Amino acid sequence: MIPRLVVFDLDGTLIDSRVDLANSVNAMLAHLGKPELPDSVISTYIGDGASMLVRRALGDPEGDRHDEEYVAAALNYFLDYYRVHKLDYTYVYEGVVEALDEIRAIYPRLPMAVLTNKPVRPSRDICANFGLDRYFFQNYGGNSFHTKKPDPTGLLRLMDEASALEPVGGQILPAETVMVGDSHVDVLTARNCGARSIGCLFGLAPHSLEAAEPDVLAASPAEWPRLLARVG
Repeated sequence: MIPRLVVFDLDGTLIDSRVDLANSVNAMLAHLGKPELPDSVISTYIGDGASMLVRRALGDPEGDRHDEEYVAAALNYFLDYYRVHKLDYTYVYEGVVEALDEIRAIYPRLPMAVLTNKPVRPSRDICANFGLDRYFFQNYGGNSFHTKKPDPTGLLRLMDEASALEPVGGQILPAETVMVGDSHVDVLTARNCGARSIGCLFGLAPHSLEAAEPDVLAASPAEWPRLLARVG
């Protein structure tokens, strides 16, 4: 089946943002008088949105060690710092632009979008900075809806919006949709609504893909065009 919609995660899939995220987390920890964490540890906390990243860095993922005002202040400091420093070291993975160009050449009418748990404003700013926004009809973040991935609300919304772009083909179905991402969160997002998934082994959380069992695995972005024909 030829895919009718492809949706990409951002961090760990299109871009490597681990250094800027780690620096922002450590700036927050220093501000709070807490010891900094190694980048390798912080990178394992990425994927479930800014709030959970901050909670994990504080050692309080369940929210039972700190009051909500403390966590909210920590989150605000992190976000303010990250907004300024989000492009210090972040870069687009090698082969991403070429892969997106190839997908567009093979499937010239195939809509593509971004669905990330990163807040939507920095997500859109980063994509615009690198010229990635020209490939995507939409870019939704972790604060675009009342829930985040792996809840499929954002993915289902993108199916509806992409269907409106090509009304002659009718409603795009989950089985005609492919989610591309580097973590179990992306795989589960697809599975939770019946969509297909491509797991990226080069990203920030490839260790989480084994248990999630994506439909296919990509060792590099160069494999995306070929895999779309297999998984769609």
